[in-house]
Amino acid sequence: MGWNVDIYEARPDLRLPSSKAAAQQRSINLAISSRGITALHAIDPAATARFFQTVIPMCGRMIHDIRGNQQSQQYDKDGQCINSIDRALLNEGLLEEASAIPNIRLFFNHKVLSIDFDNRTMVIRDTNSETEVRKAFYLCIGADGSYSIVRRQLMRVVRMNFQQEYIPHEYIELKMPAGCDEHGQPVFLLDPNHLHIWPRHSFMLIALPNKDKSFTCTLFAPTVEFDRLIGCEAILSWFRTYFPDALLLLGEDKLLNDFAKNTRSPLISIKAKPYHYKDRCVILGDSAHSMVPFYGQGLNCGLEDVRVLQALLLQEGVAPCSPPTHLGERELTDTRLLNALSKYTETRHEDLVAICELAMDNYTEMRHSVTTPMYLFKKALDNLLYTITSSKDSLTLATRSLATVPFLSPNPTGWLPLYTMVTFRPDISYATARKKAAKQSAVLSFAGHLGTAFLSATALYVTFHAVHWLQRR
Repeated sequence: MGWNVDIYEARPDLRLPSSKAAAQQRSINLAISSRGITALHAIDPAATARFFQTVIPMCGRMIHDIRGNQQSQQYDKDGQCINSIDRALLNEGLLEEASAIPNIRLFFNHKVLSIDFDNRTMVIRDTNSETEVRKAFYLCIGADGSYSIVRRQLMRVVRMNFQQEYIPHEYIELKMPAGCDEHGQPVFLLDPNHLHIWPRHSFMLIALPNKDKSFTCTLFAPTVEFDRLIGCEAILSWFRTYFPDALLLLGEDKLLNDFAKNTRSPLISIKAKPYHYKDRCVILGDSAHSMVPFYGQGLNCGLEDVRVLQALLLQEGVAPCSPPTHLGERELTDTRLLNALSKYTETRHEDLVAICELAMDNYTEMRHSVTTPMYLFKKALDNLLYTITSSKDSLTLATRSLATVPFLSPNPTGWLPLYTMVTFRPDISYATARKKAAKQSAVLSFAGHLGTAFLSATALYVTFHAVHWLQRR
């Protein structure tokens, strides 16, 4: 949009060889779907095309039962896919795109210590030289993660409602190596076009494909379950019991090495409001709404934050401004910028609460519900009603407008499965998707009660006449 931007990052440049070794400790793949793709496209279509050279499409879940049987569950009746993308490749790619823009400057090993929003200044420490400098800014955007320094500074000047929850589950990352064909070339050991899930009711293992033919696996389990896995034999015995087919592919030595090398990580959910202060600051991404990863929307939601904010800035006619040079300018309020940031807080909050809660609910679905007959019946009925009522119109033209409009479908028509709305319909907000799904669920429940009553009445009628016939005989 023409702003002069300085990016301050406390960590080293992750593109450096020394940083790549450390990054391998956290290699969990990201799933990018229509929301994230639409957001990237709204900012830079050419960059989006380059990123897509590194993704692997996944058309559905592959469910692995305890006996090693596999069952495919398609994500969408029309074959729409989510995409596995390597976290490091995406992060490096975004940095490369940013560094290629003349009006963006990157400062690594620079840690923000404090922010004076009213005077539009911040104190930053260069961790290489251990020197501190005071920098002026016009607008501060905090995109600094779940433990955001900008959010903590924002709490000092606004009455922020803040909720942080650690769920009693953790995760550890594992690596499934590539196999070899008869010519010694690397091959996938599992179908690469699925997200693989080993649901075990209270815990689960998942696997996402990589371009090098390996799979990045993540084990999610209650903390008390992890606490029991002390020693090599306990770990191997547990995997032989619950994941025997996965253990063969992971390899016992490799599994034990990953358990020893990779730390257990917590799962956190954060909700906050407001997201801005006057016309001076706004927080985006995990700093505003950290969610558990079970809907695959953390990345997509963060990218959508950027698209929605850009649309509101454009709607309000916000123009780029330079940092203030004297006190009088600091006291001025940019009315257009204030309106855009205020609208962002007011319109985005309900969506972010919705997806945080949907992500929490989806953990139960992934580790347990996907194996139950009721879930499979509901999914089949969902798709049937979707097929009967949904429009065949392409969303391509609609999504092009999302660069300047936050959402285009406040009242979507037809029957739409919740997963389809969340994952494949960027024109529908998370809150709208959740409300529509709740109404549809009520319809299904009512239909289920009617169906049960009808079957019961039919059974009674048949039984009565059968008994009467037998008595006559």
